[in-house]
Amino acid sequence: MTSVALIFPGQGAQFVGMGKEFFESSPEARDIFDRAEAIVPDLKAVLFDGPAEKLTATAFCQPGIFTMSMAALAALKADPVFAQFEPCYACGLSLGEYSAICAAGALDFEDALKLVLTRGSLMEEATKQQKGAMAAIIGFEKDELLKICAQTGAEVANFNSPEQIVITGEEAKVNAAADLIEAAGAKRVIPLDVSGAFHSSLMKSAADRFRDRLESVTLTAPTFPVLSNVDAQPVTVTGHILNNLAEQITSSVQWVASIEAIAAHGVTTFLEIGPGNVLKGLVRRINRDLKVVNIQKPSDIEQLAAVAAG
Repeated sequence: MTSVALIFPGQGAQFVGMGKEFFESSPEARDIFDRAEAIVPDLKAVLFDGPAEKLTATAFCQPGIFTMSMAALAALKADPVFAQFEPCYACGLSLGEYSAICAAGALDFEDALKLVLTRGSLMEEATKQQKGAMAAIIGFEKDELLKICAQTGAEVANFNSPEQIVITGEEAKVNAAADLIEAAGAKRVIPLDVSGAFHSSLMKSAADRFRDRLESVTLTAPTFPVLSNVDAQPVTVTGHILNNLAEQITSSVQWVASIEAIAAHGVTTFLEIGPGNVLKGLVRRINRDLKVVNIQKPSDIEQLAAVAAG
């Protein structure tokens, strides 16, 4: 058996048509989409046919990415080739953490989808209360970036790779930090087209209300550890998982540390399950010795036999 880590994408990975091939070819995937449609009306039509503007709206984007990821996983698990793999860890980028928790069996699909909807709604409401900004920093030393953030009051949203860090917070503070970082020699500073300062203290109202919502949620122990975005630690205790989901809304996404932690446990093969291939690029930048296989269409599952054979 080949030990693997399951990794799941977050917002931004969506594209019109995602999941349609799985819906048409896999009864297991079709069941996931149908169950999602019962909670989010018109979801399938928006995912499969667009328009893109509607797909990027929070009401469809976040549940759509989660649903497509779970449908791809359902199709994968139904294929005989998957018996050659043993999932040992799971993690997801921001929104993708819900897919990871669901994949590990700690949350059932419907409960996880409802949490995704609530989280998205609360975060969107928080952006209307306190507007903010985000910027991606490419090719700049981490410690120096942290010093500039401390100086300006900007915060870190994502440690995506050694070369890519996303800053967040109040617009004036993000702009001040971005100017200093650019002047200090960053390769690129890219303002992001987002509606608010996600993974920052400006999301505290959303985090507090979401924590109240989580009090009514019951989890079961995951079948394998899930690494939290908050601290990159493998977690199996349900109370810790719920606490991390609340903390995640305002905390930095520790993606680099998460991948490094999994690799440190001897896992060298990662399955990126869901739309896009952003995570493959990030993982390769973190550690070029790691192998990442994308599972976003049925034909991708066929390549796993070669991976299992070594």
